[in-house]
Amino acid sequence: MTTFAQLEKDFTNNIMGYSALGIILSTCLGSIAIMQILSFGHSFWHMALVMICVGICTAHNAAILTVQKPKLIFKLLVASTIVNTLVIVVSLFL
Repeated sequence: MTTFAQLEKDFTNNIMGYSALGIILSTCLGSIAIMQILSFGHSFWHMALVMICVGICTAHNAAILTVQKPKLIFKLLVASTIVNTLVIVVSLFL
């Protein structure tokens, strides 16, 4: 069993606790990523990147609030974490 499948199974079994932690993680990483983006300016491309970060965080939070399937919530959490972490890491080296 892959690590992703094992994490997804654990997330599905403990959805209530992980959802609360997921909202905190997604929101905190998203806000850090957006602060990093806006520190470089406010051009069209910066605002497009802000829209992507806000959109993925909002999709994850909305999936939790509308009680979607745990697999979808987990995949959105992973996507949000990866996108926001990439934005943070890339902005640190620019």
